[in-house]
Amino acid sequence: MSEAKPSIDERPRRLIDLALQGGGSHGAFTWGVLDRLLEEPWIEIEGISGTSAGAMNAAVMADGYARGGRSGAREALADFWRRVSEAAALSPLQRSPLDVLLGRWTLDHSPVYLALDMMARVVSPYDLGAGGTNPLARILAETVDFGRLARAPIRLFITATNVRTGRPRVFRNAELSPDVLIASACLPTLFQAAEIDGEAYWDGGYAGNPTMTPLVRECEADDIVLVAINPVERPDLPRSARDILNRVNEVSFNAVLLKELRMIALLRQVADPGGAETAHWARLRIHMVRSDRLMEFGASSKLNAEGAFLALLCEEGRRAADAFLAERGDDLGQRSTLDIDRLLDGA
Repeated sequence: MSEAKPSIDERPRRLIDLALQGGGSHGAFTWGVLDRLLEEPWIEIEGISGTSAGAMNAAVMADGYARGGRSGAREALADFWRRVSEAAALSPLQRSPLDVLLGRWTLDHSPVYLALDMMARVVSPYDLGAGGTNPLARILAETVDFGRLARAPIRLFITATNVRTGRPRVFRNAELSPDVLIASACLPTLFQAAEIDGEAYWDGGYAGNPTMTPLVRECEADDIVLVAINPVERPDLPRSARDILNRVNEVSFNAVLLKELRMIALLRQVADPGGAETAHWARLRIHMVRSDRLMEFGASSKLNAEGAFLALLCEEGRRAADAFLAERGDDLGQRSTLDIDRLLDGA
């Protein structure tokens, strides 16, 4: 007869770090994952590395947690994404009647999306004059207390890509502002580069989606949970121009993350578990929460912020996190559930 699993209240406390990918409105999936994890009192979040939408989720959650604990964090995330959907309702970027009729969440047949897609290939944001204000900047300024965030107990590491050097810059709690979060999500074909301290920045995904190194070097948790939005592998060969471009973006946005995971796997193999300086590397355990369903929605759906779509993504995130906790929750603090050693095959 197998032993009964301990109840939630009896589970030992587990300290974890989170790595949150960017992906436009698909960041609502991450909202759902965080909402579900925050329900578990035995899980304590020490640090979060985030890029683009992952950066916004991280900042909103950490500020809400600093204000009102777990319930405050959940309320803050729900409020942020509600405001995003309200702003999107006023945008000309909407699904076409055909997509609505067929129940598709993509914008593939939206006249405004098609126009923007064509313009992005031949027209620079700088050709359109002064850059407009990103509506997300106003939402962030209204929902996040950046003074409180600077003192928040959850440590944040937000990545943006320096346009001049091509290198990542990682911003920490005391350095964060709406401009920094917008810089982390700045797509260069749609927006002019965001300027921070005299330097121009693009989306952090080009240099780390998300950046793992700060979690390893500056945090104590031996478990890192990656919340993945962009698929590393796809079963089918992309053939249309749009699918090819989308796959190119996925590969480039995942490249740095895969290199960092490979580095972690390599260091974990050669580290001396008894050495004081290398013990943390040797103990590192990597986990992933993901959903294949995100691949079904199409690349253009990342610009669809309808309330119903965000709610669907949130619920999918909660479902994926619930499945992870049920199947892998007992592995936290014990063993890795993401096999990163296979990244060393053929090296």
